[in-house]
Amino acid sequence: MQQTIRSFVLRQGRLSNAQRRACETLLPRHGIPFSESLLDLNHIFGRQAPKILEIGFGMGESTATIAKTHPQNDYLGIEVHAPGVGSLLNQIEQLGLTNLRIIQHDAVTVLHHMLPAGCLDGIHIFFPDPWPKVRHHKRRLIQPALVTRLCTHLKSGGYMHVATDWEDYAVQILHVLRQESQLSNTAVNYAPRPEYRPLTKFEQRGLKLGHDVWDLIFLRN
Repeated sequence: MQQTIRSFVLRQGRLSNAQRRACETLLPRHGIPFSESLLDLNHIFGRQAPKILEIGFGMGESTATIAKTHPQNDYLGIEVHAPGVGSLLNQIEQLGLTNLRIIQHDAVTVLHHMLPAGCLDGIHIFFPDPWPKVRHHKRRLIQPALVTRLCTHLKSGGYMHVATDWEDYAVQILHVLRQESQLSNTAVNYAPRPEYRPLTKFEQRGLKLGHDVWDLIFLRN
């Protein structure tokens, strides 16, 4: 199957000394190396528990908070940018989290090669790059082909939760998710922010400035 989606554009970010050390020393402990073999997530986490995938966790603050406050779930975070990976690795170590693993690789490739069908209970995609210029909209992550692919990895009754602070992207995401026959909306349009998604510092600052955030939560049929 030809891959027509890229889930990121790699940008060079400044890697702090702490983040570099984390990538060198903690990624072997808390990371999963890319391979072309399907993962056994229950074996990796050492238990049977709900499995939640997050695509593009940024600097990882929300990811770590969610994993800490929901120890009954296991979380798999995918991110390509080394500063964010290093940041989340340090948080995993500081908080003593045992229910969070990281794959530093392109999410689309990971989906194709590493995740079995029906292995996930939930998918989080929080504040993906909005690519605001119209000519760049084709680079946006949430596209029909990717959503269809994600559905193959969701169990029946599993959820897909996307959040954005760009209204025109929210409109596009709502349209794409509505067009996916394997998904049903949990709300008429946009959903209230669920308690498990913490407010980020960036989001809190935006809300004070009058910026809105749109949450979309759909269930796999």
